[in-house]
Amino acid sequence: MKDKKLSLLDILQIFCTETIETDISSNKYQVIFIFDGLDESRLDLNFQNFVRLSNVMESASVDVLLINLIAGNLLPSALIWITSRPAAADLIPSKFVSRVTEVRGFNDPQKEEYFRKRVSDQSLANRIISHLRSSRSLYIMCHIPVFCWISATVLEKMLSKAESGEIPKTLTQMYTHFLIIQTNIKHEKDYEKKIKDKDMILKLGKLAFQQLVKGNVIFYEEDLRECGIDETEASVYSGLCTQFFRQEFGLYQSRMYCFVHLSIQEHLAAVYVHISCANNKKNAFEQSTQKSLFSKFFNLRISLSKQLSLSGLHQKAVDKTLHAKNGNLDLFLRFLLGLSLESNQTLLHGLMVQNGNTPSNEKTVKYIKQKIRMNPFSEKFMNLFHCLNELGDHSLMQEIQDYLQSGTISKVKLSSSQWSALVFVLLTSEEEINVFKLNEFVGGCNKADEVLLNLLPVVKTSRSAM
Repeated sequence: MKDKKLSLLDILQIFCTETIETDISSNKYQVIFIFDGLDESRLDLNFQNFVRLSNVMESASVDVLLINLIAGNLLPSALIWITSRPAAADLIPSKFVSRVTEVRGFNDPQKEEYFRKRVSDQSLANRIISHLRSSRSLYIMCHIPVFCWISATVLEKMLSKAESGEIPKTLTQMYTHFLIIQTNIKHEKDYEKKIKDKDMILKLGKLAFQQLVKGNVIFYEEDLRECGIDETEASVYSGLCTQFFRQEFGLYQSRMYCFVHLSIQEHLAAVYVHISCANNKKNAFEQSTQKSLFSKFFNLRISLSKQLSLSGLHQKAVDKTLHAKNGNLDLFLRFLLGLSLESNQTLLHGLMVQNGNTPSNEKTVKYIKQKIRMNPFSEKFMNLFHCLNELGDHSLMQEIQDYLQSGTISKVKLSSSQWSALVFVLLTSEEEINVFKLNEFVGGCNKADEVLLNLLPVVKTSRSAM
C-alpha cells in the first residue's frame, strides 16, 4: 500500500472491519496498535522531516500516517507496541519511546535443555553440548533458538559414528555445513531436476545480498524474478529452499517471501559475494559503464576486465561494516571472511572454480588489527575480534590470556589493541562477571583512571563493581 494515499481510518477499516462503526478517535475506547517486526517494513520512516497530521480522516501516504501515529500526532491517547531486531531498534527516535524490553533468547541452562530435548540420544546430546562449550563464539550464539536448530542439525550428523571430517568450530563452518546438508536433501519432484544446486545457491545468494544491502528481510515476487528465481522453485525446491526460504501471505500483499532467519540470509549473501569475487564471474557485476549494486555497496567502480583480489574485497567489506548503521553487516562480514579459509572452500568445491591457489589472509588479518588499533574504545571492535576468530587468528587474544593466567596483567603496559583484546576476552569469558575488581588491573604503568576508561564495557556488564 506504500504508493496509495489513505487516511488512518481508511486503513483501519480495510484491515479491521469492526472499526467501521466505531469512533476510535473518541475517548470512549482505549486503542493499542501492535507493529510486529517494524524493521522488516520497507517504508522510509523519516522522523526528521515529515508532514504533521492530527486528523484520522486526513489522507496521506502510509509512511506519513505511521510516523504521525508513532509521534503521537494521530490518536495521541493510543498505545503503541513495536517489535524490532536490536540492530534496528533506533529506527524510532528515543523521544517517542517510553519503555524498551530486550528479549535475550536462551540462557545457558536453556541452551543445554534444548539439545537434550532435540537429540534423543543423550550421549550424543552431551557430546554436542561439550563441543559447543569448547567454542565460545558458538556457545554465545546459542542464545538464538534458530542457531541451536542449525547446530543440532549439523552436529548430530557430524558427531555420529558414520561421519568423518573436521567438526565445525566457527560460525562460518557451522552455516556452511548446514548449507551442504540442506543441498543434499532431495524430493522426488520433476521440476527440481531442471535446476542445479549450484545455480540455485547463487540465485538465492544474489537475492540475499541485494536485499541485505537494501535493508530488506521481506521480499516480493518481483525481487525473486530480478534474481532469476521462479517463485515455485523458491517455495518448494528441495531442502535448500524449504529450510532456508518460506512463503507468507500478508493481509494486503498476496505473497511475500523471506529467509527463515536473518543469519541465513547473511550467510548466503556472503557465499554469493565470495564466489563472485573468487570465480570472477561476469554475472556478478553489471556493465562497466554502470555502477552495480555490488560496487555501490563497496564504493567501487569495477570494470569487467579488472579482477578484484580477495584481500581487497575483504578490506572494503571491513570498512563498509564499520561505517554501517546499527551493526547490520557484522555477521555478514564474519561469514565473508570465514569463507576464505581453505576448509570452508573445500566444502564449497562444487561452487568454486578450482585454480589450485589458496588465498592468503595475512593482509586481511593485518588490516583488521590496524582497525582495532584505530578504534580501541568503539563497540564495533568486538565484531572485529570475532572476525579474527573466523580467520583462525587468535594471537591478540592469546597474549591477553597468558597475562591473565600468569597474574601479570596489572604489571604490563598494554597497547590500545591489547586493551580491546582484554575487553573481548573478559566479555566472552565462560564465567559471568559477578564482581568487577578494578584493582586487579591497576599497577605498574596502568593507572586507575586509564584502566577504568579502557574497561568500561566490562564494568557495564558486571553485576557489581569495586
